Amino acid sequence: MKILDRYILISFLKTFFSVFIILMFIFVLQTIWLYIGELAGKDLDVEVILKFLLYFSPKLVPLVLPLTILLTSIMTFGSFAENYEFAAMKSSGISLGRAMRSLTVFIVFISLVAFFFSNNVIPAAEFKSINLRKNIAQLKPAMAISEGIFNDIGTFNIKVEEKTGENDQYLRDVIIHQKKESGGNNTVIKAREGELVGSTESDVLSLILKEGNYYDEVKPNDFEKRKRKPFTKSYFDEYIINIDLSDFNNVDLEDETYNSTHGMLKISELDESIDSFSVTYNNQMASFKENMYDRTGLRNLKLNIKPKDTAVIIENSILAEYDTYDGAQITNLALGTINSAIAHLGLKKQEFKNSIKQINKFEIALHEKYALAIACIVLFFVGAPLGAIIRKGGMGLPIVIAILLFLTYHFIGIFAKNSAENGAISPFVATWLSTWILLPLGVYLTYRATTDQGLFAFDNLIEPFKKLFKKAGLIKNKSK
Repeated sequence: MKILDRYILISFLKTFFSVFIILMFIFVLQTIWLYIGELAGKDLDVEVILKFLLYFSPKLVPLVLPLTILLTSIMTFGSFAENYEFAAMKSSGISLGRAMRSLTVFIVFISLVAFFFSNNVIPAAEFKSINLRKNIAQLKPAMAISEGIFNDIGTFNIKVEEKTGENDQYLRDVIIHQKKESGGNNTVIKAREGELVGSTESDVLSLILKEGNYYDEVKPNDFEKRKRKPFTKSYFDEYIINIDLSDFNNVDLEDETYNSTHGMLKISELDESIDSFSVTYNNQMASFKENMYDRTGLRNLKLNIKPKDTAVIIENSILAEYDTYDGAQITNLALGTINSAIAHLGLKKQEFKNSIKQINKFEIALHEKYALAIACIVLFFVGAPLGAIIRKGGMGLPIVIAILLFLTYHFIGIFAKNSAENGAISPFVATWLSTWILLPLGVYLTYRATTDQGLFAFDNLIEPFKKLFKKAGLIKNKSK
């Protein structure tokens, strides 16, 4: 390696690692802020909290690494241009493309590492992170009641409007749904106030409710009476619910039984899952098609009716051939069949929509692993020539430009992926759209920088207007 290549590479690496560490630290702090509710007040060891952050950190690399490459490229090449180092290189016959050669090799190496990282390390960390979060949520359910949402604790779903007190033991506006073994929430308890009484050493959590009502749905044997939705209601001044926590406090934080999310899978596993889901979806569609056809009764109609040589023309409605009672029965039966088919169709429509959304998520996760590697290369060829053109290094203007470019790249990707999940656009297009948009920009900036041109060719834009004004006589030609 020549001295110039070594100098450029070392300058780039110093800035690269500094920026990467700073950005990673910022995003880790954001992670702590987002998940502080899951970690605080659970009597967790420092080791468990550090393990949680360690498992979650690899998921930040697809955000941090492209931004680091973009920002480092602008800062490094902007510093070279600002200090006239590129001018010295060009006077020695060294072009910008030649100066970028060593860094291009390094960026390609980084992109390969990023691909390996996204295909192996991130799925493993996602697997560890989700299982650890699941176990932490179960570790102390007495402290896991969040405000404004339903919290699943044992056989109860508990929602509170506000928690007060030194240990958040006093609750206001409590709503409890009690789960049955047969399924469903037939019992609802509402109370104006509540209090949690217990200790972390106890296997029983007492919930004392005050000034509330107890609603229990009644299911009579008569189907017609069920349509009225009868229930029993009782009022209480104080009601105590004891929740058994023995199965929750004995939680193994190393348990890794949950493995159903697309973020945990490698490329080969994602391909297999997509094929499996697609086959299942197609089979369900074919089965639904046959089921809806059978509901019409056309299959039986074809079997029972045989073609005749002569056709019978019915001038009036076919119901006119029956008496009033039979006609009403036929009409009610037909309406019931149609309403049942419409309800079944609506249910299946949502089911198929969820299936498509699941397949799209897996396809997006598959393409994201390739897109990360290519994005690293594209962003380098956006940042490096841009830094050479603006001729500004340091932490000022380059940071502003890098953040604006990255936010554009990131938001386009987010909006496109959200649209792809709902089936509006293809998952392939959604994943690669932001990279495709920046690719022409990188080619344009590289061309402008290597040919010693500015960021925008304002003369080329203004020249046609000058010619037009000259022809109109608004601008006079200068003569010596």
